[in-house]
Amino acid sequence: MPIATPEVYRDMLDRAKAGSFAYPAINVTSSQTATAAIRGFAEAGSDGIIQVSTGGAEYLSGATIKDMVTGSLALAAYATEVAKNYDVNIALHTDHCPENKLDGFVRPLLKASEANYEKYGVPIFQSHMWDGSAVPLDRNLEIAQELLAICNKLDVVLEVEIGVVGGEEDGVANEINDQLYTTTEDALKTVEALGLGEKGRYMAALTFGNVHGVYKPGNVKLRPEILKECQDAIVAKYGTDKGDKPLDLVFHGGSGSLPQEISDAVDYGVIKMNVDTDTQYAFTRPVADWMLKNYSGVLKIDGEVGNKKQYDPRAWGKEAEAGMARRVIEACENLRSAGTHK
Repeated sequence: MPIATPEVYRDMLDRAKAGSFAYPAINVTSSQTATAAIRGFAEAGSDGIIQVSTGGAEYLSGATIKDMVTGSLALAAYATEVAKNYDVNIALHTDHCPENKLDGFVRPLLKASEANYEKYGVPIFQSHMWDGSAVPLDRNLEIAQELLAICNKLDVVLEVEIGVVGGEEDGVANEINDQLYTTTEDALKTVEALGLGEKGRYMAALTFGNVHGVYKPGNVKLRPEILKECQDAIVAKYGTDKGDKPLDLVFHGGSGSLPQEISDAVDYGVIKMNVDTDTQYAFTRPVADWMLKNYSGVLKIDGEVGNKKQYDPRAWGKEAEAGMARRVIEACENLRSAGTHK
């Protein structure tokens, strides 16, 4: 199917909220990982989101070029063609963007979407993330208001982060401390600044102990009940016009989360969960296995010629694609989105 239009994307998010499931948002860094993610969604019978970070976008543009906008637009163009061959809806999203990279990443992409919108009636990316976790909340929301106004004109959904995700991703590192837990006061300030849809649609990554990186199950101390407390505080102040889960929530830093923690977070309004670390391993692990099993074929040892059928990138690449696709299917099953495509 074609890349999701704004209308299709909004319907995806609405169905997730109404049906108490969430979409995996898979970080990709190449055409091959993008294909693997789309394949996984299709095999799971789930619509989905593929997303690119600042570092991923640089890599996509070429290791010696490192241009975030070029890499992002290249991904969008590639995904637009490839997604047509799969029977699910795929949305395109840009991941964590701190303040010092807005002018080199999100703002130029919004300008590109403006031109595309004027010509074709759709943006290039269906949503963008502004990561203001490193600045004071008032500054975070000030920038969010500016970006939301632009996004709203282009039928683009904005994602904001209210709180801090610990650990490290793409060179952005945060300590693991009490700042990892969003307060109800923070959530209410967010709604006061951004509204509940009347100023434009947005998703909020409220933090409840989330940590980027690799952790064994049980090592990350999540408190998903914070999400419910924030939703309840908003309902208490603004009423039930938007239901009992007024905010569209995002789950970051999910590696090492227990199944019950994921389930609770979805019950409390999470409709998008970022999956990066696990799919990186799922892509790379089959390659390592292939190389070890076919060691003498992939290398020209002692003057021999090797085995072209084993060192051909397509040979080990298809194993990597299949491995990552399986992890995407698992994510869809864990988040209850498997089989929800209509």
